Amino acid sequence: MTTVAYVLSWIVSVTIIFIGIRFLLVPRAAAAAFGVAVPADIGQADAYFAVKGIRDIASGLVPIALILASTQQAVGWFMLMITVVPIGDALIVLRHQGPKVTAYAIHGLTAVLLLITAGLLLA
Repeated sequence: MTTVAYVLSWIVSVTIIFIGIRFLLVPRAAAAAFGVAVPADIGQADAYFAVKGIRDIASGLVPIALILASTQQAVGWFMLMITVVPIGDALIVLRHQGPKVTAYAIHGLTAVLLLITAGLLLA
């Protein structure tokens, strides 16, 4: 089960790095995939998307550093704590009348995956 947990940790980490890169390269498409509509007339929105992109990349690099240099327990606790991010993302999408399927199927399932991964690592 530890191997499965580490594979899931790598998948989550690399995926969030790619999401961050997408926010830097094609921010409006990334925002739409996130589940939040962006009006065309918001000129400075791309700057906020770049901030999100950098933070997503960092959020993917931290667990990789923990996997490579730390303990199974540390990785597990990180995965448990970072679960607040997709939960918050789902709530943001719902609060701003974004697609419920995105809130639940993308952000909600990500939170579940993180909880499973944390559980396997902390068991």
